[in-house]
Amino acid sequence: MEIKSAEFVISNTNVQKCPSGTLPEYAFIGRSNVGKSSLINMLTGYKGLAMTSATPGKTLLINHFLINKNWYIVDLPGYGYAKRGQRGREQIKQIIESYILHRMQMTCLFVLIDSRLQPQEIDIRFIEWLGENGIPFAIIFTKADKLTSGKLNANITQYLEHLKEQWEELPPHFITSSETRLGRKELLDYIESINDLVNKKTS
Repeated sequence: MEIKSAEFVISNTNVQKCPSGTLPEYAFIGRSNVGKSSLINMLTGYKGLAMTSATPGKTLLINHFLINKNWYIVDLPGYGYAKRGQRGREQIKQIIESYILHRMQMTCLFVLIDSRLQPQEIDIRFIEWLGENGIPFAIIFTKADKLTSGKLNANITQYLEHLKEQWEELPPHFITSSETRLGRKELLDYIESINDLVNKKTS
């Protein structure tokens, strides 16, 4: 897939204020500081499209970006930022869950996982929650350039083996680096294949 255009449309905290229409939406979510904004910028080829911040947990909004005039990338708030406080975490949890559970246009949720880390309980719990609610999702392992190929493969294998303890069939997964653009083609091709299926169903 070639990205010919990418434009910011709207930010909000209320799923009912998201763009109208039936265009498919691909939402990106992960723990704070997992590299979500950098990944979105790398995928689209627009360096400043999604704002990156040195302050973890800064994204508090649902951000819609219109891609090629016919589908959306949705940047969701990061979860699990401890310094936000209980009230703040509950607010973010409500924003995230209302979008994921009630946004009919959401076609696939991409869960970002830092490839450098051991399986984190907060990520595992979130993935289990997606399964319990029948949410279509895929996993994106980020920051692959920070590891040797051997360590990267070992970490991802360990993560997938951990998931197999709860899942009979694993979700699709992708390995990415915003620095080297690793995984860009695979991710965009995956989105394009889903868009083709959506278009066939609606035509």
